[in-house]
Amino acid sequence: MSITAERRTALVSEYATGNADTGSPEVQVALLSERISNLTEHLKTHAKDFHSRRGLLMLVGRRRRLLDYLKGKDQGRYEALIGRLGLRR
Repeated sequence: MSITAERRTALVSEYATGNADTGSPEVQVALLSERISNLTEHLKTHAKDFHSRRGLLMLVGRRRRLLDYLKGKDQGRYEALIGRLGLRR
């Protein structure tokens, strides 16, 4: 269910805005989206795992707050990010 180290470094390098960037909203949203998709797949097979479902809802809320922050700071970066990640909002 967790992200492997190789996948994490690949996501960081893909969405980073600079050389040593690991904490920008783009990187954080990309990592959260990966975790959300992994948990969604887990819950398809384990429908009664309510502890993981709560964790999923918390991750979705955190991603939503980061996206709202990015939208308020820079609308262009927000739209580019949701386009790259394939999010609907």
